[in-house]
Amino acid sequence: MTLDPDVIIDRRALKRKLGWWRVAAILGLVVAAVAGLGAGGAFNGLSELAHPQIARVEISGFISPDRKLLDLLDRLGKTDSVKAVILQIDSGGGASVGGEAIYEATRRLGAKKPVVAYISSIGASAAYMIALGADRIVARQTALTASIGVLAEWPDVSKLLDTVGVKFDSIRSAPMKGLPDSVTPTPPEVKTMLNQAIQATFQYFLDLVADRRHLSMDEVKQLADGRVVTGTQAKELKLIDDVGEETVAVAWLESERHITANLPIKDWKPQKQDGFFSMASLSEDITRGILAATGLDHELRAWLPLDGIQSVWHPAGNYNTKTSEGISQ
Repeated sequence: MTLDPDVIIDRRALKRKLGWWRVAAILGLVVAAVAGLGAGGAFNGLSELAHPQIARVEISGFISPDRKLLDLLDRLGKTDSVKAVILQIDSGGGASVGGEAIYEATRRLGAKKPVVAYISSIGASAAYMIALGADRIVARQTALTASIGVLAEWPDVSKLLDTVGVKFDSIRSAPMKGLPDSVTPTPPEVKTMLNQAIQATFQYFLDLVADRRHLSMDEVKQLADGRVVTGTQAKELKLIDDVGEETVAVAWLESERHITANLPIKDWKPQKQDGFFSMASLSEDITRGILAATGLDHELRAWLPLDGIQSVWHPAGNYNTKTSEGISQ
């Protein structure tokens, strides 16, 4: 039986359309799968959201006023199925304003449900500031914490530029505008200005420790020389409440806050943009992952100047502790 040429053409066209739709469907499934992975715990599974649970939120890396993390903490306070929150902290600190913002979000959350900070390896400087917002602080006995202090830093390459014959000119609306910078020796009045800002931020940190740990200001000042201490030492100094693993945090929630025993612990992560897949966010995640895996994120922070006042501990020990000038680490 010979088919009409028009029928043959129509059938071929139909096959091409069906093939295109199959490819589109497969790509759609791939995008949906990646979006689900990228969103991480953004939705945590609709079925899981309905069940009572303890939420675990990881706070790691360089501390910054991360809007998505702040939104997550606020969202947890409004989620009825979440009966308590564990903040798992693994950070050497970061921007003082980041520690302040997340501390305040933690206090808002704590007004609605119990919050325990669990320092798994390091929770120093701005990360310790965040832990202060919790109702209870638990740390492993060999974890590092404290490092109560702040600093501001910048490179000075003015002598190098003079040696190679390079000069920068600028027009400023006022003598201290835009200072300090890397190409101009820092005038004494600029150092005085910065020291006043450092001291004000330092005092804010001291007040938090005194208030949240129920210590006198004299006691806090004796500890606020930039030192890091282990979990065991921190317990003796009253900077934390308990030494142990995450199970210690759960046991406290059960005994002191009457959280139902054996509740599942679910990991919650900040949402991506509006909860949808984003190539930009995926690219950012991949880049951060590569830097973290290779250790280059720490190297870059060591070499690049950081704007703003920092509450960060530097394990390389390449910064001087100058508490008399309000600069500590």
